[in-house]
Amino acid sequence: MSLFRRGSWPEARRIGEILRRETIGGALLLVAAVAALVWANSPWAPAYEALRDWQVGPAAWHLHLSLGTWAADGLLAIFFFVAGLELKREFVAGDLRDPRRAVVPVAAAVGGVLVPALIYTVLNIGTGGGALRGWAIATATDIAFALAVLAVVGRHLPAALRIFLLTLAVVDDLLAIVIIAVFYTAHLAVAPLLATLVPLAVFGVLVQRRVRSWWLLLPLAALTWGLMHASGVHATVAGVLLAFTVPVVRSDQAGGPQAGLGLAEHFEQRFRPLSAGFAVPVFALLSAGVTIGGLHGLATALTDPVALGVVAGLVAGKTIGITAATWLVARFTRARLDEGLSWADVIGLAILGGVGFTVSLLVGELAFGAHDPRAEHVKVAVLAGSLTAALLATAVLRLRNRVYRRLHAAESVDTDRDGTPDVYETGGDR
Repeated sequence: MSLFRRGSWPEARRIGEILRRETIGGALLLVAAVAALVWANSPWAPAYEALRDWQVGPAAWHLHLSLGTWAADGLLAIFFFVAGLELKREFVAGDLRDPRRAVVPVAAAVGGVLVPALIYTVLNIGTGGGALRGWAIATATDIAFALAVLAVVGRHLPAALRIFLLTLAVVDDLLAIVIIAVFYTAHLAVAPLLATLVPLAVFGVLVQRRVRSWWLLLPLAALTWGLMHASGVHATVAGVLLAFTVPVVRSDQAGGPQAGLGLAEHFEQRFRPLSAGFAVPVFALLSAGVTIGGLHGLATALTDPVALGVVAGLVAGKTIGITAATWLVARFTRARLDEGLSWADVIGLAILGGVGFTVSLLVGELAFGAHDPRAEHVKVAVLAGSLTAALLATAVLRLRNRVYRRLHAAESVDTDRDGTPDVYETGGDR
C-alpha cells in the first residue's frame, strides 16, 4: 500500500472546490482576527469589550448570554456541523472509505493530539494554579486557516496531500469535540442531556427520509442545541451529532449514488459559506481581541509557562506528532510513501497542522474562563503559535510547490499515445 497515493479524480476535484472556498474563509478569518487585535489595543478598546460582553437572549431558557458566548457556543456549532458532514462523507463515500487509506490521516491526527498535549503537560507539570487545565489547547488544527494557507502556497502539490490535510483536520476536530465533551464539562445535567435525544432522533428520521424543509429541520436542530447547552455539555457537540444523522448517498428510490449529490453534500454546500464566511470570522472577531500592552506585555504573556506550552505544542508538538505517527504507519505496516513524494511534503503539512486558531481559542476559553489572567496569555500564545506555524509551513511548502510545478511543466510535454498527459496528479487544477 502507498501512503498518499493519488486519489480518484472526483475526489480531487471536490477537494479543489473546497480549497477555493476555504481560501476566502481563511482570508475573512485572518481579517477578523487582525481587526479584533487592532480594536482591542486601540483607544476604542472599551467599545470592543462592551460589544463582546453585551448580553442578549431569553433568560427564562438560561440563554441570556454574551455575544462572545453566543459566538463560541452557537456559531461554532455551525462550524462543527459542516466538519461533521465532511467527516462522515469522507468515511462513507470518499476515498477514505477504504480502511487502509483512512488509517494514515487518523493515526496522524491522533499523534497530532497526543504529542502537543504531552509537551504542554511537561512544561506546566509544576506550575500549579490550575495550569494543567489547558493541556488540550494546542491539540487542535484550524480547518479554514490551514486550508487557506495550503490553497495559496500549494497550488501544485499532489491532490493526495490536500486530501490528507483536510481529513487530518476534520478528524482532529472530531477528537477536539470528544475532548471538550469529556474533559471540559464541569456540570452535567442528565435530564436535558437525555431530552436531547428526542429532537435529535426526529431530525435523524426526517433527514433519512430526505426531508429538506428548513421550517421542520431548523427548529429541531435549534432545540437539540438548546438542550445540549442546558445539559452542561458544550453545545457545539450538537452540531457534530446532527451532522452524523445526515445520509451521504442517495437512496435507491432516488437513483442511488450515481444520481447526484447526497443530502450531506447538499447541506455542506449550503452551510459551508455560512460557516466560513460568517460563523468563524465573527467568532474570531469576538474572541481574538486581547490587550497585548506593547512589547513588554507581549514578552510577559509569552514567558508564562501556559503560553510557552501552547506555542511549543502548536509549533513543535504538531510537527513531531503528525510526522512521527505517519512514519510509524510506514515503518510497521506494509504502507510506503508514494513514489515521487518526499517526507519533506509530510513535514510541511505537519507544520501546517500547528495552525490551531479557532478551536484552540475555544478550548482556551473553556479551560481558563474569561476572568483568569492566563486566558489573555492563552490568546496571545494561540495567535503567536498559529502564525509561527503558518509562516514555517509556508516556507517549506513553497519550496515543495516549486518542485512539483517544475515536474508538472516538464512532464506535461510527455503525453500518452491517446493524448492524455502522463503526469502525476497535481491537485485537480486542470
